[in-house]
Amino acid sequence: MRESSIVVRPQPMDSATYTASSRLQASGLRSGITLFERAATSVPLPRPPQPIAIADYGAATGYNSLLPIGAAIAAIRARTRSDHAVLVTHTDLPSNDFTALFTTITEDQDSYLANDAATFASAVGRSFYKQILPSESIALGWSSWATHWLSRVPAPIADHIHIAHSADEAARRAYAHQAALDWHDFVAFRGRELAPGGRLVVITLGLDAAGLPGFAGLMQAILASLKRLVTDGMLDAKELGQMVIPTVGRTEKEFLAPFAPSGRFEGLSVEHLDLFNAEDLFWSRYILDRDAAKLGMAWAAFARAAIFPTIAAGLDGGIADPRAGAVLDALQSGVATYIAQAAEEMTIPLAAIVLVKRPKSA
Repeated sequence: MRESSIVVRPQPMDSATYTASSRLQASGLRSGITLFERAATSVPLPRPPQPIAIADYGAATGYNSLLPIGAAIAAIRARTRSDHAVLVTHTDLPSNDFTALFTTITEDQDSYLANDAATFASAVGRSFYKQILPSESIALGWSSWATHWLSRVPAPIADHIHIAHSADEAARRAYAHQAALDWHDFVAFRGRELAPGGRLVVITLGLDAAGLPGFAGLMQAILASLKRLVTDGMLDAKELGQMVIPTVGRTEKEFLAPFAPSGRFEGLSVEHLDLFNAEDLFWSRYILDRDAAKLGMAWAAFARAAIFPTIAAGLDGGIADPRAGAVLDALQSGVATYIAQAAEEMTIPLAAIVLVKRPKSA
């Protein structure tokens, strides 16, 4: 299972494969960066020499974290002396590519480490559906494009690769239950880790007006392309039936559920909750150049980086299956062709949430 969406450094749209993924995901970060910077201006800061602790939950390669954490550290520096240590801890599952993560934060020109000599980076390989860091130790928490991944696949999906498009009511109930449990646990453990007055900013998937988590055209393109691979003999039907994308979007009511009825949970309360549609940057480019092939390739590249590793787990040999590379290459080509032939703007519903740890006396 995953707890993050892998992205890389944003670059021009016509550059390499992973660029597409990063640019799309960055489109939802703008409001989150503003919220995180604002949080950094108001959280209580420990006295030196105790470090100011920032946690990044679901870090992946780290690129989603560079600008938000850099903005927060800049805001903190306006409040404390330049040699007051800041400790940033990036967390993800043990299976995450931590080598890529440390390469990002040590070599990228936008890294927060490049601009602050008193900031230090570390990482922990543990699920954020458990407690990761010491109780009441974190001043600021950040999580983007991570909590939409469920902790496990709660049920097979016989008629689709994504539960939002399935007619299987039993499977839908299982996913809804798992989504509620996972959000409850994520919030609960962050409530333990945040220091009094600390804040957590979360950017994650919401639901659109139709009650779907967006990306409908992409989901259809992936499913159609997988079915074509079965027809062509690259996959068998059993493998297709094992392929699932275990992500969910949530409603406002579902985000608020752990806090009902008192408005507090594990010392946390909701300071800000906004559901909005992020810009489809690929479509915006398409409106200018009318290059349907480039649109298809951009979306296929995004899917390869953010989604295909999970799909590959459905192969009989898993991600290590000797056919995996060829299957994913063919799938990427199929998705690119499908979207180019049926160009449409994607709906990208997001939620921006700020949780605050209230002092016990408040």
